[in-house]
Amino acid sequence: MTQMDDKKFILDIQDLTIHYVVESGTVHAVENLNLSLGYGENLGFVGETGAGKTTAALGIMRLVPDPPGKVIGGKIIFEGEDLLSKTESQMRAIRGGKISMIFQDPMTSLNPVITVDKQIAEMVLLHNDVTEQQALERAVEMLEMVGIKKERARDFPHQFSGGMKQRVVIAIALACNPALLIADEPTTALDVTIQAQVLELMKELRRKINTSLIMITHDLGIVAEMCDKVAIMYAGKVVEYASTEALFNRPAHPYTEGLFNSIPDLTEDEDELKVIKGLMPDPTDIPSGCSFHPRCPYAVETCSQEVPEMVEIEPGHFVACPVWGKKLLKDSAATEVK
Repeated sequence: MTQMDDKKFILDIQDLTIHYVVESGTVHAVENLNLSLGYGENLGFVGETGAGKTTAALGIMRLVPDPPGKVIGGKIIFEGEDLLSKTESQMRAIRGGKISMIFQDPMTSLNPVITVDKQIAEMVLLHNDVTEQQALERAVEMLEMVGIKKERARDFPHQFSGGMKQRVVIAIALACNPALLIADEPTTALDVTIQAQVLELMKELRRKINTSLIMITHDLGIVAEMCDKVAIMYAGKVVEYASTEALFNRPAHPYTEGLFNSIPDLTEDEDELKVIKGLMPDPTDIPSGCSFHPRCPYAVETCSQEVPEMVEIEPGHFVACPVWGKKLLKDSAATEVK
């Protein structure tokens, strides 16, 4: 995927490939991933469970468990430097300082035997030249910033609700004003009301410190709310990449179309949901050609033989589908008939 050369990116992933070698075979978790993210931009990373979204994020953080995971090839250029060439001690300085990650489950992200202020202060001490007292003061500031009263700073994680724990996790992630924040389905374990509060909080905090954001999710509603650009991932590969406006108004890949069709329409009386037929492929046995072709309603014979390249169909809108042109023509003709 090529973009304008004169634009500077905070993150530029080039041909990243990550595999897990297990007894049953080699899991192709991420294959030739290409993505770029500008300063201050929000990118939504969308796909079904098992698409490779979290593995890609762990790859950026250099946290892919080895064994069984291994980065086979590619580059992860962050602020002009390849993270894959960094030593572990250099990465420790970057993690939490320049790049932070919010994990799915706040219940397992916090140490149950340490008060929350000390957990935030630990991150501050690790990346800043401050005293322990200054770090604790910064921890209280961060807790207040995420809507937790300073009187609760000495509480333990079990004394907080799920939503409050996620606020603490966000406070830890943002304590050092990172340039890049990766949020891995940060609202999955929360009820709908708390989800909305957490997302609004993240938007507000992101504006304050102008951090770039990668939001990993399977919820297109969250993408519409939070993101400037969207990457749709399927079986370890990005199949469509566009601005949120272009993707929602002009989805080009059959998989993206299937995701939108599977969202219930409250204005129509339907007996059953429209679903994408079939299942995600076994990651140890990815189909030949386009990995989506066994489930694709537009598939032709060449789809099983040729691996589709990313094609720019309009400025900044890329799609990897050998028949997207025919599909769009078909859609256009159907619209004219109506």
